[in-house]
Amino acid sequence: MRSSLLGFALLGHFVSHLASASPVSANTEKRNPILSGIGITLPPLIPSIPGVTVPLANNAPPLPILQLPTPPLPSEPFELSNVRPKKIGYFWTGAGDNKHADFLATVSLDDDTFGSIIALTEVPTSGNSPHHLGTSLDGKQLVGGGLLSLLKTQDTAFYFDTTDPYSPKFTHSNRALLSSIVDEIRAKPGGGFYITYMGSAVGTSPGRLVETDPQGNIIHEWPEDVPSVLNILGEQFSPHGLAVDFDKKIALTSDFVVPLTVLKPTLGIQKANTLRLFDLTSHKILSTITIPNGQGIQDVKFIPGNPETAALATAVGLGQVWIIYPFRHNPLTGKQGVTSLLFDFGAKAKNDLAIYSDISSDGKLAYFTFTLGNHVAALDISDLNNVKRLDDPNETQPIIGPHYVKISPDKKNLLVTGYFVQAGDISVLNTPGDYKAHWIDILPNGGLSFNRTVDFESVFTRTRGGARPHSVVIFDLTDPANPKYY
Repeated sequence: MRSSLLGFALLGHFVSHLASASPVSANTEKRNPILSGIGITLPPLIPSIPGVTVPLANNAPPLPILQLPTPPLPSEPFELSNVRPKKIGYFWTGAGDNKHADFLATVSLDDDTFGSIIALTEVPTSGNSPHHLGTSLDGKQLVGGGLLSLLKTQDTAFYFDTTDPYSPKFTHSNRALLSSIVDEIRAKPGGGFYITYMGSAVGTSPGRLVETDPQGNIIHEWPEDVPSVLNILGEQFSPHGLAVDFDKKIALTSDFVVPLTVLKPTLGIQKANTLRLFDLTSHKILSTITIPNGQGIQDVKFIPGNPETAALATAVGLGQVWIIYPFRHNPLTGKQGVTSLLFDFGAKAKNDLAIYSDISSDGKLAYFTFTLGNHVAALDISDLNNVKRLDDPNETQPIIGPHYVKISPDKKNLLVTGYFVQAGDISVLNTPGDYKAHWIDILPNGGLSFNRTVDFESVFTRTRGGARPHSVVIFDLTDPANPKYY
């Protein structure tokens, strides 16, 4: 434990130095013209030197916590396809060897050219462990987070220009002052994003709900008012899931785990049982909502069209999904937010490390991934008092380590990535995965039929030591007058 604390004490000193020097945002490029061609807020601590940094990267020993901030190895040429599909998947992907640059892979999801790789857009750093990816509402910007960027003292959020959907461009990256460990991303109607940062600047609790402007500059790290700050200091605040209702002006964040506790040596992963309900007008925390013994509330999403603005939240340790009623009042506390168990998934979901979800736009179907259970579950939630399971819980599905799940805009397919986290020797969190993008057919009754995959590991073995696709954004350009970005 001493080495862990020492490493993060050094990191804390580094972050404090940055904070005292100047604000850290995308605007740093304007203050420092040297960085304008790189797109990052700070230069690599070790610059790229031909003949020097390549052997350094290949032979650097693993450190207890902080990792050597070497620049990425040069990438070999990769043969791209010139197809122009109507359906596109953007996969936020880590290099398998953690030495080559992390990248955004642009892939065809059309039937006739499925799996064709159209573009590879690299970022200037490696070893970030690319995590969640989100799109602006107009489809012109993507932002992806780095789960482990902090360990190399690198920027943690990466922005891409998708004005030309077939040729994304990396524009810039940035980091927050008070928080780190980027997780869920939600686009704001006027441009910009709300993003959950699960940990503090040094990976402990509390994290923050970060807000950006349309250019991707960080403008707030909520909460900022005294009572709400005392709230997150008083009880673990490790926001992972994020649900936002802009019409009702509320947001829900779900607390998952304290990031530092997944690193060795550890007394065990510190999991939370809570969600926070935010008022979007003031960005104050209205209440803390508890799922008893939830053991990590990884994900939360509002049910589209629900008259009470109900949300579904996954309780990972319990292997359950709960329903949250944000406008009902708890009779014991008088606070907003009431919970009740919606569905218990049984043995395959118990004591899992990750359960992630997606809900159809009509609010009738919900899909859940059990990372350690190697299973994707389907529920009919059209009647919340009579939930029906549509998959066979005893089926052995052809998938390993499923995590990120997204329903295609036309509701014909489910896109699931077979990879969660592999943090290496420094961590206790290394989940098996098949490193594939699974394009699963949704049956007429909402059930699933496994069909096609993109095998990232085999495609990139020679050039990048494999690849780890964690998350995806789907563009459907079938109707040019009505493009869909999700």
